[in-house]
Amino acid sequence: MHKYILIDASGYIFRAFYALPPISRSDKLPVGAVYGFCSMLLKLMHSIDGDATPIAVFDAARKNWRNDVYPEYKANRIETPPELAPQFAYIRKAAEAFGLPQVEHVGYEADDIIATYAKRAAAQGTDVLIYSSDKDLMQLLGPHIDIFDPLKGRAIDLKAVMDKFGVAPAQVPDVQALIGDSSDNIPGVNGIGPKTAAELIGKYGSLEELLAKAYNIKQDKRRETITNGAESARISKRLATLDADVPDLPPLSSFRPTVIDKAKLGAFFDEMEFKSLISRLGETTPAKPTRAAAAAASANTESKYQLVQDMDELKAWIEKCRKAGRFAIDTETTGLNALDASIVGISLSEKPGEACYIPLGHNIELGATAQLPVKDTLALLRGLLEDEGVLKIGHNIKYDMHIFARHGLGFKNIADTMVMSYVLDGVKNQHNMDDLASIHLGHDTIKFREVVGRDKQFANVPLDKALAYAAEDADITLRLYEKFRERLEAEDKAGVFKNIDMPLVPVLFDMEEAGILVDSEALKTLSAQFADELGRLEGEIYNLAGGKFNILSPQQLAEILFDALGLPDMHRRSTDVEALREMEHPIAAKVLEYRAIAKLKGTYSDALPKNILPRDGRVHTNYFQAGTSTGRLSSNDPNLQNIPIRSNLGQAIRRAFVAAPGHKLISADYSQVELRILAHHAGVKGLQAAFKKGEDIHAATAKEIFGSVDDNLRRQAKAINFGIIYGISAFGLARNIGIERSDAQRFIDQYFRAFPEIRVYMDKTKAFAHEHEYVETLFGRKCWLRDIGNTKMRGYAERAAINAPIQGTSADIIKLAMTRIEAKLPKGARMLLQVHDELVFEVKDNLVEEVGAMIKREMEGVVNWETPLLSDIGVADNWKDAH
Repeated sequence: MHKYILIDASGYIFRAFYALPPISRSDKLPVGAVYGFCSMLLKLMHSIDGDATPIAVFDAARKNWRNDVYPEYKANRIETPPELAPQFAYIRKAAEAFGLPQVEHVGYEADDIIATYAKRAAAQGTDVLIYSSDKDLMQLLGPHIDIFDPLKGRAIDLKAVMDKFGVAPAQVPDVQALIGDSSDNIPGVNGIGPKTAAELIGKYGSLEELLAKAYNIKQDKRRETITNGAESARISKRLATLDADVPDLPPLSSFRPTVIDKAKLGAFFDEMEFKSLISRLGETTPAKPTRAAAAAASANTESKYQLVQDMDELKAWIEKCRKAGRFAIDTETTGLNALDASIVGISLSEKPGEACYIPLGHNIELGATAQLPVKDTLALLRGLLEDEGVLKIGHNIKYDMHIFARHGLGFKNIADTMVMSYVLDGVKNQHNMDDLASIHLGHDTIKFREVVGRDKQFANVPLDKALAYAAEDADITLRLYEKFRERLEAEDKAGVFKNIDMPLVPVLFDMEEAGILVDSEALKTLSAQFADELGRLEGEIYNLAGGKFNILSPQQLAEILFDALGLPDMHRRSTDVEALREMEHPIAAKVLEYRAIAKLKGTYSDALPKNILPRDGRVHTNYFQAGTSTGRLSSNDPNLQNIPIRSNLGQAIRRAFVAAPGHKLISADYSQVELRILAHHAGVKGLQAAFKKGEDIHAATAKEIFGSVDDNLRRQAKAINFGIIYGISAFGLARNIGIERSDAQRFIDQYFRAFPEIRVYMDKTKAFAHEHEYVETLFGRKCWLRDIGNTKMRGYAERAAINAPIQGTSADIIKLAMTRIEAKLPKGARMLLQVHDELVFEVKDNLVEEVGAMIKREMEGVVNWETPLLSDIGVADNWKDAH
């Protein structure tokens, strides 16, 4: 009998989803894939011997080591269907309910883990059964390793492999290397089909032998096809071959045979409303209401959630919140755009486990008659929200602040659990409430989609369901606050939260409210110019390519570059920016130019006018505080942080951002801030001295490295200065400044001899990162490095470790500057944008000189170091000319 059964859980999810008819729970949650998965497991568990140990193997993420080998790997996969996405979490819960151990590994596919376990077991003479329908696993079939297809209900034997590929299991990757795989976007060799591939591999034994003896192939066309496609075949075999040496996996001996807990599994089937599976389990547990309905039914008992439907009840809740000295608050609205959404209801919680929901804007035609008037409710809440002695707690509270601001209400004394979570855990996990409740409270929240269904309008949700969902949000927010408050103190991160990230929330709120004026006519003109340029480039590219194709398609472009034009393939058919820059053919430069213009047109000149808010004619971006590994802010809807500054086209976009009449835009930009941070952090005496004297730092560096200075040497020194911050290699430096790799290595060695403190800093930082899996900024922010333990991504992770304390400290500095400046801005001056090291303000003409001086003073005074900070101030009618 098989001792271990390796279940390809991730593979089965997708196959079950597409193979089985759609099934939904009574609350409209799609559960077809979950049902198929449970049905398969139930059949498996009933059929195996009691000593067998089943193990569920999952993919950790879509990207893995194969994407490093070939960036286009699985690039043609469609996005996860919206009906399938919510089922992943339940499938993992299903595996847990069955008592199955679950294994995954970042950087590897589930198939690699299965291969590793199967090979290890077979080497010890232990029988293993692979439970999967995936053809890629057929290469593992052999002594002690069997495969069973659960969808077709039959074993995959040697005959099945021969019928599929025409070769023995061990030769499957060789055949796949020739024919490719469209589902995984493995390129293979153009012109070689399954029959020819099997014939060739059958004759030569392996891909390597075939390529070595390709000159013996008699057919001219076939010989030429194999010879020209050799590199693609090698890459394809690498992609198709499973990695049977995944590191750091739990040993097979650590797993024990599974014993089904029928009560636990029956409860899960009951929750998912799988009545047929309950009967198959052998229990007759009566069906219960759906989760959302059950939560609504028990809202006034176990959960102590109250629907507030008269003013006296509201007054009582306001008094309870005031007495508690802190409370959680959450709003339900008509949409996600805080500047355009209307309020539907408000939830409050002043004690864990207790909360209320105040309905204000539910659909009366659908029976929501007992609601409070918006104006009177907000009038009562005003005093509580503006009371500085009472702490208001929200999850992404900035959104709620925008909603209340639309009604003339402001918040004072706030805390944000999303920001608290980010300060504590960075990119270790997501910071949405559902995930945090599961991670930190062991609580499975009612999901928004379960409540709103296909309608997606909260205003149409019945009040009992609205109560269960909305009150839970406030309750969970308060519980998370209590847990995070304790952790911030215990982990010595209260300073980062209280001094840097939390004070920034009202600053970002003001910036988002302010927006920035955009000249839509200028953008319209730009769009027309961009369209003309794209048309011209399109014609030139088609002429160079010898025909039409989709220029923005990496796959079609690769076919033109490497197959049609026969250009050298130095990066495994990559068509990314770096690969194109290295190509000498004129088509590469044209494609890069085409991409740049297409991006500017689609992202900015076409899109920005659609983002203008009609009521003020301004564009309002949204700043997100919890998305980057280093503490940097990100911007979206629209993203105003990625407009290229160095290109003429990018500057043309910036020129369309203008000051209001009677105002000027002030751009304040930190000068070489990351180099200054490096000089201070690493104690680099040579750099510190140059900065203190106000010298040209790149000229000073050139003098230290080369012994003299000219324009070319300064340019090379500048590339090294900034490259060192990102842990640049000799190869990268050589590519960036157009020199030989040996010369680049010599320059880097000279740099470290001139500034030995930097090498010490880098070595210490890497050692710390490997030990702790994070690094820290100078202000104590943890920057987590999820890939530092992954041997295949070690170089990337170490470079990130070197840069993160520098970039993270830079992010902390500008956040501190923003808070200080906001507190001192006079009426008539507003902060509008933050773009990494740059701040943009709109200031009345008569205040420009005064405010500009204040901004410079506050930016440069954030820290008092031996290495001084320096900011450059520019003033103009538009953003481009102010920079």
